[in-house]
Amino acid sequence: MEPVFFFIIFAIIITVLLSAVFFSKKAIIKRKLKKSELRKIADFKDGELARIVGTVEFVDAPLLSPLSNRECAYYYVHVEQKVASGKSSKWKTIIEEEISNKFLIKEETSYAFINDKRIKSYIVQDESYSTGFFSDATENLENYLNSKGYKSEGSWGFNKTLRYKEGILEQGEKAAVFGKGEWKDAASLNLPEKYGRILAITSSTEDAIYLSDDPDTTEKNAVKISSSEKPNTNTRRGRYRK
Repeated sequence: MEPVFFFIIFAIIITVLLSAVFFSKKAIIKRKLKKSELRKIADFKDGELARIVGTVEFVDAPLLSPLSNRECAYYYVHVEQKVASGKSSKWKTIIEEEISNKFLIKEETSYAFINDKRIKSYIVQDESYSTGFFSDATENLENYLNSKGYKSEGSWGFNKTLRYKEGILEQGEKAAVFGKGEWKDAASLNLPEKYGRILAITSSTEDAIYLSDDPDTTEKNAVKISSSEKPNTNTRRGRYRK
């Protein structure tokens, strides 16, 4: 009887773990982008829902990412604290922040404009930091924590065990975007007239914009579009810091 009992427990644990991975925010966004049909920006039709892939181009003064002070059009920050729970410990999210500027996606000579509140993103977190008993927070990390109502030290003056992750979209970086497209004059979007006609990507009543710089989502492997359907009209990875 015992082997059956342990097998059932093991199966439940595996099922829970697989479900957590399959239904995580990262997995959902990557799956949505990878399975969506890919369109060249120039071939996009008004009102169509599809994925585009191109490079990021700033149209406003860039944002500065809060942890690494890098220029970007979009950043994601995730800060966790290690907390004791009985005889074990776990990581608890204390800060999760996504900030977007308006920006362009460029593909060859065509442009798409991204400026929407409803964005679901998975940005690769390529900057990591940690602080703890033997590692004090830098001034920059401390300032960021303070701005969100947190401190790196506890009530007795000892450092909390914290880990920080940050991902950004920077100038010239390849990104994938899924959304609803509509062709507009640059001037109507308050953009320089030199851009001419621009594809404005927005959320729809059914779905948000999906955005990622993960290489899995930027591969141009979607189903090809037949000619009859067409209208007439650097990777940075793997750095770790303490």
